[in-house]
Amino acid sequence: MIKLNASMTVSELLRRLALPAAGVVLLTIPGAFAQEARTPVGAALTSEEEIKQFCTNIADPARDQRYLLQKQELDKLRADVDSRIAEMQKRREEYQDWLKRRDDFLKQAEAGLTDIYKKMKPDAAASQLQEMRVEVAAAVVMRLNPAQSSLILNEMDPKKAAVIANIIASASDPNTSKDPT
Repeated sequence: MIKLNASMTVSELLRRLALPAAGVVLLTIPGAFAQEARTPVGAALTSEEEIKQFCTNIADPARDQRYLLQKQELDKLRADVDSRIAEMQKRREEYQDWLKRRDDFLKQAEAGLTDIYKKMKPDAAASQLQEMRVEVAAAVVMRLNPAQSSLILNEMDPKKAAVIANIIASASDPNTSKDPT
Protein backbone atom coordinates (compact mmCIF):
# COMPACT_ATOMS: atom_id res chain seq x y z
CA MET A 1 0.00 0.00 0.00
CA ILE A 2 1.25 3.46 -0.91
CA LYS A 3 1.12 6.22 1.69
CA LEU A 4 0.46 9.69 0.47
CA ASN A 5 1.80 12.76 2.22
CA ALA A 6 0.63 16.29 1.72
CA SER A 7 4.18 17.32 1.06
CA MET A 8 4.54 14.84 -1.84
CA THR A 9 4.86 16.31 -5.29
CA VAL A 10 3.08 15.04 -8.34
CA SER A 11 6.30 13.69 -9.82
CA GLU A 12 7.06 11.70 -6.67
CA LEU A 13 3.54 10.32 -6.72
CA LEU A 14 3.93 9.23 -10.35
CA ARG A 15 7.25 7.57 -9.59
CA ARG A 16 5.71 5.57 -6.77
CA LEU A 17 2.74 4.46 -8.94
CA ALA A 18 4.81 3.66 -12.04
CA LEU A 19 6.25 0.36 -10.84
CA PRO A 20 2.91 -1.18 -9.74
CA ALA A 21 1.24 0.09 -12.96
CA ALA A 22 3.95 -1.52 -15.07
CA GLY A 23 3.45 -4.80 -13.21
CA VAL A 24 -0.30 -4.75 -13.92
CA VAL A 25 0.31 -4.07 -17.62
CA LEU A 26 2.82 -6.91 -17.91
CA LEU A 27 0.45 -9.34 -16.21
CA THR A 28 -2.32 -8.55 -18.67
CA ILE A 29 -0.15 -9.23 -21.77
CA PRO A 30 -0.32 -12.95 -22.63
CA GLY A 31 3.03 -14.59 -22.96
CA ALA A 32 4.91 -11.66 -21.46
CA PHE A 33 6.72 -13.97 -19.12
CA ALA A 34 7.10 -16.87 -21.55
CA GLN A 35 10.74 -17.55 -22.14
CA GLU A 36 12.72 -20.41 -23.56
CA ALA A 37 14.24 -22.61 -20.98
CA ARG A 38 17.87 -21.77 -21.18
CA THR A 39 20.69 -23.56 -19.68
CA PRO A 40 23.03 -21.56 -17.59
CA VAL A 41 25.98 -20.22 -19.53
CA GLY A 42 28.50 -22.43 -17.88
CA ALA A 43 26.38 -25.63 -17.89
CA ALA A 44 26.80 -28.05 -20.79
CA LEU A 45 23.83 -29.61 -22.59
CA THR A 46 23.50 -33.36 -22.42
CA SER A 47 23.79 -35.17 -25.73
CA GLU A 48 20.08 -36.01 -25.67
CA GLU A 49 19.17 -32.36 -25.15
CA GLU A 50 21.53 -31.34 -27.95
CA ILE A 51 19.95 -33.85 -30.33
CA LYS A 52 16.46 -32.73 -29.39
CA GLN A 53 17.40 -29.07 -29.88
CA PHE A 54 19.08 -29.80 -33.24
CA CYS A 55 16.09 -31.81 -34.51
CA THR A 56 13.70 -29.09 -33.42
CA ASN A 57 15.76 -26.46 -35.23
CA ILE A 58 15.96 -28.31 -38.56
CA ALA A 59 12.47 -29.90 -38.67
CA ASP A 60 10.82 -27.21 -40.84
CA PRO A 61 13.65 -26.84 -43.39
CA ALA A 62 13.91 -30.63 -43.72
CA ARG A 63 10.16 -30.93 -44.33
CA ASP A 64 10.32 -28.15 -46.92
CA GLN A 65 13.22 -29.87 -48.70
CA ARG A 66 11.36 -33.20 -48.68
CA TYR A 67 8.29 -31.53 -50.22
CA LEU A 68 10.46 -29.90 -52.86
CA LEU A 69 12.06 -33.24 -53.80
CA GLN A 70 8.64 -34.90 -53.99
CA LYS A 71 7.35 -32.07 -56.20
CA GLN A 72 10.35 -32.42 -58.52
CA GLU A 73 9.78 -36.17 -58.77
CA LEU A 74 6.10 -35.64 -59.58
CA ASP A 75 7.04 -33.10 -62.25
CA LYS A 76 9.41 -35.64 -63.84
CA LEU A 77 6.71 -38.30 -63.79
CA ARG A 78 4.17 -35.90 -65.29
CA ALA A 79 6.61 -35.01 -68.09
CA ASP A 80 7.19 -38.73 -68.77
CA VAL A 81 3.45 -39.43 -68.91
CA ASP A 82 2.93 -36.43 -71.20
CA SER A 83 5.65 -37.63 -73.58
CA ARG A 84 4.14 -41.12 -73.66
CA ILE A 85 0.71 -39.69 -74.39
CA ALA A 86 2.20 -37.62 -77.22
CA GLU A 87 3.89 -40.74 -78.64
CA MET A 88 0.63 -42.70 -78.46
CA GLN A 89 -1.21 -39.85 -80.19
CA LYS A 90 1.43 -39.81 -82.92
CA ARG A 91 1.08 -43.54 -83.47
CA ARG A 92 -2.70 -43.28 -83.49
CA GLU A 93 -2.54 -40.58 -86.17
CA GLU A 94 -0.09 -42.73 -88.15
CA TYR A 95 -2.44 -45.70 -87.97
CA GLN A 96 -5.43 -43.59 -89.02
CA ASP A 97 -3.42 -42.26 -91.96
CA TRP A 98 -2.47 -45.80 -92.98
CA LEU A 99 -6.09 -46.96 -92.70
CA LYS A 100 -7.32 -44.04 -94.79
CA ARG A 101 -4.71 -44.66 -97.49
CA ARG A 102 -5.62 -48.35 -97.57
CA ASP A 103 -9.33 -47.60 -97.88
CA ASP A 104 -8.67 -45.08 -100.64
CA PHE A 105 -6.46 -47.62 -102.35
CA LEU A 106 -9.19 -50.26 -102.34
CA LYS A 107 -11.83 -47.81 -103.53
CA GLN A 108 -9.73 -46.93 -106.58
CA ALA A 109 -10.12 -50.48 -107.86
CA GLU A 110 -13.91 -50.40 -107.61
CA ALA A 111 -16.51 -48.92 -109.99
CA GLY A 112 -16.20 -51.52 -112.67
CA LEU A 113 -12.49 -51.15 -113.37
CA THR A 114 -11.79 -54.58 -111.99
CA ASP A 115 -14.49 -56.14 -114.13
CA ILE A 116 -12.89 -54.64 -117.25
CA TYR A 117 -9.51 -56.19 -116.47
CA LYS A 118 -11.10 -59.53 -115.58
CA LYS A 119 -12.30 -59.86 -119.19
CA MET A 120 -9.02 -58.77 -120.82
CA LYS A 121 -6.24 -61.01 -122.01
CA PRO A 122 -3.27 -61.06 -119.58
CA ASP A 123 -0.75 -59.53 -122.00
CA ALA A 124 -3.07 -56.62 -122.92
CA ALA A 125 -3.98 -56.03 -119.24
CA ALA A 126 -0.29 -56.14 -118.27
CA SER A 127 0.73 -53.51 -120.83
CA GLN A 128 -2.06 -51.16 -119.74
CA LEU A 129 -1.51 -51.66 -115.99
CA GLN A 130 2.18 -51.08 -116.50
CA GLU A 131 1.45 -47.56 -117.75
CA MET A 132 -0.93 -46.66 -114.87
CA ARG A 133 -0.06 -45.20 -111.51
CA VAL A 134 1.46 -47.99 -109.45
CA GLU A 135 -1.16 -47.69 -106.67
CA VAL A 136 -4.08 -48.06 -109.10
CA ALA A 137 -2.45 -50.98 -110.89
CA ALA A 138 -1.82 -52.72 -107.57
CA ALA A 139 -5.42 -52.15 -106.49
CA VAL A 140 -6.74 -53.69 -109.70
CA VAL A 141 -4.40 -56.67 -109.54
CA MET A 142 -5.32 -57.21 -105.90
CA ARG A 143 -9.05 -57.37 -106.75
CA LEU A 144 -8.56 -60.00 -109.47
CA ASN A 145 -8.52 -63.69 -108.66
CA PRO A 146 -5.03 -65.12 -108.01
CA ALA A 147 -4.84 -66.97 -111.33
CA GLN A 148 -5.50 -63.82 -113.38
CA SER A 149 -3.22 -61.71 -111.18
CA SER A 150 -0.31 -64.09 -111.62
CA LEU A 151 -0.76 -64.19 -115.42
CA ILE A 152 -0.85 -60.37 -115.63
CA LEU A 153 2.18 -59.93 -113.35
CA ASN A 154 4.03 -62.56 -115.40
CA GLU A 155 3.51 -60.47 -118.55
CA MET A 156 4.73 -57.20 -116.92
CA ASP A 157 8.20 -55.78 -116.62
CA PRO A 158 9.75 -57.65 -113.62
CA LYS A 159 10.68 -54.44 -111.79
CA LYS A 160 7.18 -52.97 -112.17
CA ALA A 161 5.61 -56.29 -111.16
CA ALA A 162 7.82 -56.40 -108.05
CA VAL A 163 6.74 -52.88 -107.04
CA ILE A 164 3.06 -53.81 -107.50
CA ALA A 165 3.54 -57.04 -105.51
CA ASN A 166 5.26 -55.06 -102.75
CA ILE A 167 2.36 -52.61 -102.56
CA ILE A 168 -0.17 -55.45 -102.41
CA ALA A 169 1.83 -57.13 -99.62
CA SER A 170 2.10 -53.84 -97.72
CA ALA A 171 -1.63 -53.17 -98.04
CA SER A 172 -2.44 -56.43 -96.34
CA ASP A 173 0.17 -55.98 -93.58
CA PRO A 174 -1.35 -54.15 -90.57
CA ASN A 175 2.14 -53.25 -89.28
CA THR A 176 2.95 -51.15 -92.34
CA SER A 177 2.21 -47.48 -91.82
CA LYS A 178 4.29 -45.76 -94.46
CA ASP A 179 4.00 -45.62 -98.23
CA PRO A 180 6.26 -48.34 -99.68
CA THR A 181 7.09 -46.41 -102.86
